[in-house]
Amino acid sequence: MASQSSPQSVHSFTVKDARGNDVDLSIYKGKALLIVNVASQCGLTNSNYTELHQLYEKYKDQGLEILAFPCNQFGAQEPGSNEEIEKFVCTRFKAEYPIFDKIDVNGDSAAPLYKFLKSSKGGLFGDNIKWNFSKFLVDKDGKVVDRYAPTTSPLSIEKDIKKLLGIS
Repeated sequence: MASQSSPQSVHSFTVKDARGNDVDLSIYKGKALLIVNVASQCGLTNSNYTELHQLYEKYKDQGLEILAFPCNQFGAQEPGSNEEIEKFVCTRFKAEYPIFDKIDVNGDSAAPLYKFLKSSKGGLFGDNIKWNFSKFLVDKDGKVVDRYAPTTSPLSIEKDIKKLLGIS
C-alpha cells in the first residue's frame, strides 16, 4: 500500500467556494495569505470584517489575499446559507476577497485545510480553533508562519503582513 504523503503547504488543498465550485489553492502561489474562519453574528464580526477590508484594500495589489471560511461551530453564529453569507459580507462590508463554502474547523468533520493549518501552528491551549475569526498567516510558498487569536485585531498584524510582502 502506498503511503500518502502529508501535505507540505496550503497550496496542496482544493476547497469549495461559496457557490460550490472547486478552488485549487495553488492559484495563490506567490501571494501572502490571511486565512480566517468567519461568522456574521459574532461580537467580533464588525471590527474584524471592517479591518480585513482595510487590509485587503491596502495590500491586495502588493500580493495579499484574504481567504474567508464561514463556520457555524461557535455559538451557531453563522446560520445562513452560503448565498446569504456572501451577500451580507459583500454588501455590508464591501468584501472583495473570496468567501468560501461553510466548513467545520474542529472535530472529526473539520475541513482538511483546517486540520493542516492547526497541525502547522497549534494554539495557546492546543490545536483546536477557539472561536470565530482565528487567523492564520501563510507565506508565498504556502507555509503557515503565524496564528492569531480571535481577539487579535487584523490591523495589529499589519506589520507581519508587510514583512511577508517585503514592504518596509
